[in-house]
Amino acid sequence: MKKLFFRDQFSLIFLNIIQLTVMVLVLWLSGLREVSLIFYLLFLSILFLTGYLVYRYVTLRKFYQRLANPIAWLEEVFETFDEAPLSAALSELLKTQHRLYISEIAHANSKKNEHMTFINQWVHQMKTPLSVIELIIQEYEDEQILSIREETDKLEKGLEMVLYAARLEVFEQDFHVKSVGLKRAVEQVIRDNKRLFIKNRVYPELDLSEVRVESDEKWLVFVINQLITNAVKYSAGKAHKIYILEARTAAGVQLLIQDHGVGIPKSDIKRVFAPFFTGENGRIYRESTGMGLALVRDICDNLGHTVEIESTPGKGTLVKLTFPS
Repeated sequence: MKKLFFRDQFSLIFLNIIQLTVMVLVLWLSGLREVSLIFYLLFLSILFLTGYLVYRYVTLRKFYQRLANPIAWLEEVFETFDEAPLSAALSELLKTQHRLYISEIAHANSKKNEHMTFINQWVHQMKTPLSVIELIIQEYEDEQILSIREETDKLEKGLEMVLYAARLEVFEQDFHVKSVGLKRAVEQVIRDNKRLFIKNRVYPELDLSEVRVESDEKWLVFVINQLITNAVKYSAGKAHKIYILEARTAAGVQLLIQDHGVGIPKSDIKRVFAPFFTGENGRIYRESTGMGLALVRDICDNLGHTVEIESTPGKGTLVKLTFPS
């Protein structure tokens, strides 16, 4: 605090030193060389300057304390600094800014909640006609009906991604960590995507025990679903199997999803978790949105899991989902 005060008053002190030096020099050159008188003038000047600095320090002490310790000031933003005009004016300005800031935050939260409500309602409204379409076509097996079914599956997956992306904004209100059977979660994802496996002629091979991990089952199923559907999509026409394995390391239990598909170029591997990044493969597989892996990374961060990707172009990709022990 004292350092800040002297830094602020340095220009005044320096100006007074220059002024005293010039005054003494003028007196000396004018022939007035009485040393005692000169020292007396210097003493009075320094005394007045010191008195002024002490007065300024006392009246602005709280002001400088706040500036020297801004964190403490933030906790007491509505407390007036002191009675000095400059301090009082700054205090009033900060109060006004703080009230405006709080108002803007409240408005932004209100708009975000409205948007979240709209997204939830819209997704559920869109799911109803999809369910009706699926009920209508489930009795038919011709090629055109199968194409319609594939498109409804894509719509359903897209709506699910939109819903989870919206819910991620209020993640802390929408998760419950408990012991989850890893094999059961994977099998659920495989059942939900059986038509995807058949269409792409890519089939899963599992090697999982009955190990249990601490996670939120709903969010975990979504994460595994994104990783498996990516493995199937980028293996189609190149490999007929993806491998879903389990490993135990010092870091904890790992779920490994290995494919032998197109792989990821080295230039893209560091950016695959960035929102909306589709990379070189995204330009070939135009259905890619660039949001799947970004959501996976955000969900894993919130759940305390880690996700890593290793890939060799033309040979395939290995995804490691780690659950800390």
